[in-house]
Amino acid sequence: MPSPVSRARVASVIPWARSFATARAPGGKAGHDSPSVHRPPGRLVAFSDAVFAITITLLVLDIRAPADYANLLHGLGALWPSYLAYALTFLFIGQVWANHHVLFDHIRAADRVILLLNTVLLMIVAFLPFATSVLAGALRSGLGQRTAVVFYGIAFDATALTFNAVWQYARHHRLLSEALDAAGAEAIDRRFQLALAWLTTGALLGLLLPYLGVAVIAAFNAFYWLPIRGESPRAKSAASTEAGEEVPVNRSADETRGTDSKEGDAAS
Repeated sequence: MPSPVSRARVASVIPWARSFATARAPGGKAGHDSPSVHRPPGRLVAFSDAVFAITITLLVLDIRAPADYANLLHGLGALWPSYLAYALTFLFIGQVWANHHVLFDHIRAADRVILLLNTVLLMIVAFLPFATSVLAGALRSGLGQRTAVVFYGIAFDATALTFNAVWQYARHHRLLSEALDAAGAEAIDRRFQLALAWLTTGALLGLLLPYLGVAVIAAFNAFYWLPIRGESPRAKSAASTEAGEEVPVNRSADETRGTDSKEGDAAS
């Protein structure tokens, strides 16, 4: 049975715990970030770039030099599954990184949910070298190829799923920059959602024909390196002009002096 001293300590801690659980930033709600604690995404992008760079570098470590140097050419040729898996994943991570920059060109602020979703995205990206190793091993041995291709496709699909989660959350919580117009947002939205269907199709086809599934994923990599219509942020002046706002025009020094002299003559 707890002693009176223990009960007194617990009783003194409970109010503090309650106040901590309900603490919030000024103007915010408990458990949610208020606009005052939205952060510029600069540090998030820098951290993400570091994870992408480390992960993409780790891919090459799975390619081991042949043990038999007496038949070196044959040994190097036998490593083609590792070369293939390496190239596929390297290009995939590269285009995820490129589209991640497109994403954060338009996200003007990062709240706690954005930080969490981006962390989950990076966690899956860091898992890709393992999925690549599984695929290369299965293609090299000729065993378990269907399972390996499906597993590889699911890893890619999970990356696309979390990528979409970041975009959809930012879009529906109005964290996007005003420089992105509705047409550009729709184009980005369609491209990101298509990735889910494409990679799911590749995984399912891999269950039937492993090399066809790999070919579908390779085609995905090629297509997603293409630019998205409206992906580049518009200049504020262009956006203001389209909205009907007046944009200040810089006049030359000669024009300014001429205008000033005319105003002086009129005043005299």
